[in-house]
Amino acid sequence: MQIQRIEIIGFKSFVDKTVLNFEHGITAILGPNGCGKSNIIDAIRWGMGEQNAKNLRGQAMEDIIFGGSEKRRAHGMAEVTMVFSNPGNSPESALNDYTEVMVTRRLYRNGDSEYLMNKTPCRLKDIAELFMDTGVGARAYSIIEQGKIGTILHARPEERRVLIEEVAGVTKYKVRKRAALRKIEMTRQNLMRLNDVIAEVEGQLNGLRRQASKAQRFRDLRHQIKELDLSLSCQRWRELDEQAALFDGKLRQLLLLRMPI
Repeated sequence: MQIQRIEIIGFKSFVDKTVLNFEHGITAILGPNGCGKSNIIDAIRWGMGEQNAKNLRGQAMEDIIFGGSEKRRAHGMAEVTMVFSNPGNSPESALNDYTEVMVTRRLYRNGDSEYLMNKTPCRLKDIAELFMDTGVGARAYSIIEQGKIGTILHARPEERRVLIEEVAGVTKYKVRKRAALRKIEMTRQNLMRLNDVIAEVEGQLNGLRRQASKAQRFRDLRHQIKELDLSLSCQRWRELDEQAALFDGKLRQLLLLRMPI
């Protein structure tokens, strides 16, 4: 993947739209001190996803937006668009059908930002994955700053290994592996929390079952009491009915005895 063109608007000293074309071979940018040569590198780095303002020689990310001068008003937005040639040889890329890939990044003074890939909104993560293992990127070896060669030569073995993995195309898969492991760990934690919830719910369910059993026992006993009360009332009614019949018979006998002959 090779950069072919960069368009800069409102980024640091580039007030108006500036277009730089890069041909095959070596392109040298010449000019006096303070003319903006380093700002071009900053624009490339920022357009490829740099998130640290200090790596762009600023204190805050809003510092990259043109702040105004005696003759020009401050811009409300900085925009960098880069066009790359696309060899189309990535087996997992959805952009293989495109001969060029256009990446755009915008930052507004209120802090809002936008990322576009081939004029379609995307995420910073999508841009980072696009450049991964290509040697192109905000922190890739394609940008060699002053003193970086010495840093690489004196780097620790593990630091050199990171560079070699980037060149060999291993970084993308290691990043995906770490992401997959994080998801697995998150899933494991979620399962643990789910098991805790299940245990708590089962405890509540057992309590509810005991309460339901007691309630059912209460209903059964109340039904038995009702049946016993009804049976007792029936029996008492029969006894009273028999006594009433007995008294009625005796009363008739007494009345017959008192009648004159």
